[in-house]
Amino acid sequence: MTQRAYKFRFYPTEEQQQILAKTFGCVRYVYNWGLRLKTDAYYQTGKRLYYKDLSAQMTVLKRQPETVWLNEVSSVALQQALRHLDRAFINFFEGRGGYPQFHKKHGKQSVTFASSAFKWDGESITLAKMSEPLNIRWSRRFTGIPSSVTVSRDAADRYHISILVDEEIPQAPTSENQVGIDLGLTDSVILSTGEKFGNPRFFRKDEKRLAKAQRRLAKKKKGSKNRDKERIKVARIHAKIADRRQDFLHKLSTRLINENQVIAVESLQVKNMIRNHHLAKSIADVGWGEFVRQLEYKAEWYGRTVVKIDKFYPSSKRCFDCGHIMPKMPLIVRHWTCPECGEHHDRDVNAAQNILAAGLAVLACGEAIRPARKLTRQREGRPQRSRKAN
Repeated sequence: MTQRAYKFRFYPTEEQQQILAKTFGCVRYVYNWGLRLKTDAYYQTGKRLYYKDLSAQMTVLKRQPETVWLNEVSSVALQQALRHLDRAFINFFEGRGGYPQFHKKHGKQSVTFASSAFKWDGESITLAKMSEPLNIRWSRRFTGIPSSVTVSRDAADRYHISILVDEEIPQAPTSENQVGIDLGLTDSVILSTGEKFGNPRFFRKDEKRLAKAQRRLAKKKKGSKNRDKERIKVARIHAKIADRRQDFLHKLSTRLINENQVIAVESLQVKNMIRNHHLAKSIADVGWGEFVRQLEYKAEWYGRTVVKIDKFYPSSKRCFDCGHIMPKMPLIVRHWTCPECGEHHDRDVNAAQNILAAGLAVLACGEAIRPARKLTRQREGRPQRSRKAN
């Protein structure tokens, strides 16, 4: 059994909006309250507070006159907020994330309901404290029973529900195809087969419209209703850009997973690469990290293999035919001819072919190694050049 989340958009009634707004506020308050307690306790006394400690203190908090309004929402949602805080600290101490930050009133709001805080009748979901089910736009169906649901409202004032389900995902038919993937900016994805997928540049297309909306927002008086309206307009432009990018990446990653048994990709340090101020906007717009993340979890679902090669592997500078490594290969060079064997290469396709060869070597040897040159060079008696991994 695999846990899988299904996300849908829903349209709450006015009464449901009021209940959700109150729940978002209470959950945000409890999360920030718990974060402050944990931080102060550690820096003042050196003591660490865990979920059970905060849960016991929250019972006292809900009895105090100034915070008695916390009883107006589902207690399960408040408990889940403390669990999320505990998980955020675990991720921080294990190196998977930064130090937890305080949640803000403006921006995305979310709340999680465990199975005891909602009702599922096979066709609709009714949350705690609500008298009628949510008006969900069912774009697809699932077979399992929901174990938890997460309701969110993004900055564009759209409501979504993510339903976590335990279900058996059928494995995809075994394929003999193997592909290497080179990630770029001119073309976002280049395959070792020679196929290229262009870069849609979703942010660049709406950049001027977004800048104009942001200038209008900056001129509005803080705290006014007109400023809140303009803020939503800016958020909707951002949401449209993100939705189109996600749609493109999901369709492409699903196709590659369906067609190939083994997929080799680069191990890019995207967080370090966007420190380059000349390329940061373009790198962030293309979404390399999200694309690789989708390939990894979809491969796990459907029985495929995604292998990452060493980030220092010179895939672009290495000739796929003879193994010669060029001393330099600036980004402006898109086609080059190997001085050793005379083979003419498309820079990106050659890199994708090298990535596939290196990925297969990793699968065979169990470690990130650099593939050796072809044996034909030794048979022909030609001297072996020294290789530098620049």
